Amino acid sequence: MKDNDDKYEKAERGSTKILPKTVLLILLCGLSFYLGGLYCGKNKLQVNDVAKAGSSLDVVDNSPQVKSVSFPECSSDYQDYTPCTDPRKWKKYGTHRLTFMERHCPPVFDRKQCLVPPPNGYKSPIRWPKSKNECWYRNVPYDWINKQKSNQHWLKKEGDKFHFPGGGTMFPNGVSAYVDLMQDLIPEMKDGTIRTAIDTGCGVASWGGDLLDRGILTVSLAPRDNHEAQVQFALERGIPAILGIISTQRLPFPSNSFDMAHCSRCLIPWTEFGGVYLLEVHRILRPGGFWVLSGPPVNYENRWKGWDTTVEAQRSNYEKLQDLLTSMCFKMYAKKDDIAVWQKSSDNTCYNKLSNDPDAYPPKCDDSLEPDSAWYTPIRPCVVVPSPKLKKTGLESTPKWPQRLHATPERISDVPGGNGGLFKRDGSKWKARAKHYKKLLPAVGSDKIRNVMDMNTAYGGLAAALVDDPLWVMNVVSSYAANTLPVVFDRGLIGTYHDWCEAFSTYPRTYDLLHVDGLFTSESQRCEMKYVMLEMDRILRPNGYAIIRESSYFVDNIASVAKGLRWSCRKEQTESESENEKLLICQKKLWFLENKVTTTNIGSLSCFKAKKGV
Repeated sequence: MKDNDDKYEKAERGSTKILPKTVLLILLCGLSFYLGGLYCGKNKLQVNDVAKAGSSLDVVDNSPQVKSVSFPECSSDYQDYTPCTDPRKWKKYGTHRLTFMERHCPPVFDRKQCLVPPPNGYKSPIRWPKSKNECWYRNVPYDWINKQKSNQHWLKKEGDKFHFPGGGTMFPNGVSAYVDLMQDLIPEMKDGTIRTAIDTGCGVASWGGDLLDRGILTVSLAPRDNHEAQVQFALERGIPAILGIISTQRLPFPSNSFDMAHCSRCLIPWTEFGGVYLLEVHRILRPGGFWVLSGPPVNYENRWKGWDTTVEAQRSNYEKLQDLLTSMCFKMYAKKDDIAVWQKSSDNTCYNKLSNDPDAYPPKCDDSLEPDSAWYTPIRPCVVVPSPKLKKTGLESTPKWPQRLHATPERISDVPGGNGGLFKRDGSKWKARAKHYKKLLPAVGSDKIRNVMDMNTAYGGLAAALVDDPLWVMNVVSSYAANTLPVVFDRGLIGTYHDWCEAFSTYPRTYDLLHVDGLFTSESQRCEMKYVMLEMDRILRPNGYAIIRESSYFVDNIASVAKGLRWSCRKEQTESESENEKLLICQKKLWFLENKVTTTNIGSLSCFKAKKGV
């Protein structure tokens, strides 16, 4: 009996110790469950924006922590903010060769972390093709050109709109008549031989807009300015354009890219500074490509009186220009009235003479200068000679448009691992992806989307898959990625180099759709996500869209930042239903400074995980 009593007493004493611990554990669990439900309930509405109600897409357990995020509004004087070409900073930089107009990006500590507002009265842009001829005044409320160039009919303000009658300094009969004359001089513009072009000093891009109707895709280039807003007008019209200037740095394009380059009284001093501006045009122009000049000193015999100069001075300028072009292996192709056309040599025979003549100027560039290096690369006063191993890069050897879009480019062999089989598979892949995107976002392929940017393309696959839709695509290749941009241009598409740790060379609200494919995964070690997404918000039009294709590891972090940008997003499966990557389909909201919107912080990942059935 005693032994039994001892056992009982020990068990009773043990149970009295266990019971409080059990009760305490139950209470703690209940409290944790209650607080967790209460906290997650506060963030439930935000999760519904990222994933559709009833979606089975869960957040992976190893995702990085989602931090609370919100961004204030920039003041109204930042409505046309271009961070790397900011007129507020121009006084810091030299005036020699207009270097102050080149890219000068703010340091990290000076970056704006606010949402760039639209002008008061901003409306959704007029849809293509009507937008080519008119736009809302309030969207680009700058009428300096209208006042100063009214006699040249670049644009005209009528009521609440700007109208673009197709005039220009050298277009007295309208841009179409001007291009008709150019086509008479260059028959290659009519048969698909010429597909890509660049217009330096583009005005409001009427030349590039007219060429679109003729199957020629043009990058219109102009520097940032205080009042004229040339590039902003171009993009508002739905015409490809980019901020840039030929100065001390190379343009962000590979060598042998464009089929044609054009200058219509762009006021670039082509023969000054050793001819470096023409040397840059030579570098980016494809062998056999054309350089077109109208304005001084062309037709100086009949025009010199209107140029505030003398006939002798203009004759001298023309002779200097002709001599310089000849030394660069250009030859006169055609000339009539105000238009002169030169053609870049399509073989290397002429360049061999440069090698054999030690006194030749400009000299041939040495082999240490990479011809495609074009991101913060100084222009050197030498001729970049096309590689002799490239036999099919010349204009006469390139398939005509549209056959060249799907023909395997010769320069794909210069890409590590690149070959014809990979190129064909890439085309099939993007055809399937584009079809899937259109199911998820029916606006793709409609007149709601005109200006598209593929922020980190490889071979321009998305642009090729959407080529029959009423849109154009700016293909961006990272300056830190494999150099695939020559392949993009060889296909008859357009694009640019860029580093997404910096701001893009465009005005705010200039793209209808941004496409991202693994950008955050590839650049996460260099670029902070919030700055990249703030830049995306700056260049995206209100009510515009973003298709973000990312690894499951990053997708919820991206969604949280997008919420801080006031975007509405939902999460979708990829066309292959891969668990390793997901899609975010986002839309930017239209807001104005006078209508303050309170941005709610995003909760932590634990709430996404707890409510993964939402």
